[in-house]
Amino acid sequence: MNKYYLAIDIGASSGRHILGHVQDGRLLLEEIYRFDNRQLRRNGHDCWDMDNLWNGIVDGLKACKTAGKLPATVGIDTWAVDYVLLDANDQVLGDAVAYRDSRTEGADALVEAVISPAELYERTGIQKQNFNTIYQLAAQKQEHPEQLEQAKSFLMIPDYFHFLLTGVKKQEYTNATSTNLVNAREKTWDMDLITRLGLPAKLFGELSMPGTVVGDFSPEIQAQVGFNATVVLPATHDTGSAFLAVPARDDNAVYLSSGTWSLLGVENEQPITSEASRAQNFTNEGGAWYRYRYLKNIMGLWMIQSIRRELNGVNYVAGKTKHTTSGKQWSFPDLITAAQGAQDFPSVVDVDDAVFLAPDSMIQAVQNYCSKTGQPVPESVGEVMQCVYVSLTRRYAEAIRDLQKLTGKTYTSINVVGGGCQDGYLNQMTANATGLPVYAGPVEGTAIGNLLVQLIRAGEFDNLQTARDTIRESFDIHEVKPM
Repeated sequence: MNKYYLAIDIGASSGRHILGHVQDGRLLLEEIYRFDNRQLRRNGHDCWDMDNLWNGIVDGLKACKTAGKLPATVGIDTWAVDYVLLDANDQVLGDAVAYRDSRTEGADALVEAVISPAELYERTGIQKQNFNTIYQLAAQKQEHPEQLEQAKSFLMIPDYFHFLLTGVKKQEYTNATSTNLVNAREKTWDMDLITRLGLPAKLFGELSMPGTVVGDFSPEIQAQVGFNATVVLPATHDTGSAFLAVPARDDNAVYLSSGTWSLLGVENEQPITSEASRAQNFTNEGGAWYRYRYLKNIMGLWMIQSIRRELNGVNYVAGKTKHTTSGKQWSFPDLITAAQGAQDFPSVVDVDDAVFLAPDSMIQAVQNYCSKTGQPVPESVGEVMQCVYVSLTRRYAEAIRDLQKLTGKTYTSINVVGGGCQDGYLNQMTANATGLPVYAGPVEGTAIGNLLVQLIRAGEFDNLQTARDTIRESFDIHEVKPM
């Protein structure tokens, strides 16, 4: 009988329950359940619908029971930086505000009044992004200081769901590093920094490494879903899980986790917190087994996803829904075909510009940027898409050149995992722009990385290298050469 392991992988738009088991030396996957993720407008902010997410988690566990495929262990990963505060009765204080919400506008000035950007980077190694948890907490402290005063627990989103499953609170390391509050070299909360910022020290406890057992399902959850399982921490930051799944052939490979965000970088044994690194805005996120993900955070497929939603009559950005009327329903292949028909369109945008973070209209944002920079303004869908594709891939090429300067290494290939690896046009343009071969796959990189931690803990694999070798044999990896 197969022994199953379950990865619950929750992204910005949906969550998936992916069962995995090892058979004849291969890792086999089965999507057992999928549910939507959405945001709501509450109390003037764009917030995650936590009840909807929790119901999706529970319903997916029930689907495992219905299918007769009960996992021995379970782990949840999500996006980074967002969190909840719990009171003395373990009830959520306030709302789970989403990182794209505007509450952090100006919060960086509050932090920089206490610590300079240079010192903050030298301590934590985390790139400046205005939605980092450090700025969210500063904004919450200004708007609702009473919530921080009343709080007894601080949990990142996956830590909170693990708590709901088990009744046990753990603060997982890889996601904690995204807060900008973990000392990169000490690998623990930077309590001096936390104290200087006026944050309650009691909220920040021991950090747990991926592979740590959280606990069994609570009796209440067992009764609800019909079985028991052990919750094991994966790399709860989805990029941390995705990087584990990269079947790199050698140490000269660049990793690209391609989804709503494009996370491009390498694995290092030590953080790089130099001023040159800060100037290029590279980040040193903590990984499983204290590996560092040294990477650049690039806007990614968010732009393409937003354009598709807009063309299909629903412009959904950060809780704002605007229905429009349009005849054609655009698929991603349709958008690719349109871009291919406009390959000579020359305009390029800076995909990392803040105007693309949460615009009411992504198409209009691209057109406005081109107009303001004196470039031809894209009019057709194909021209808009070609502009986005060219801009993304040029940004990848720039990031790799910066990466080589900062590390002193020459990289010879790009390994793409995640949903974006299915976009053959993007892969080819990436190869062309960088001059490097692209190895695309596996698609479910984040769920696979989640499962690998569980499988290594269970003794199914001896170590990470053995697990990555198995990935290469288990899934189709497509090579795309520069043209």
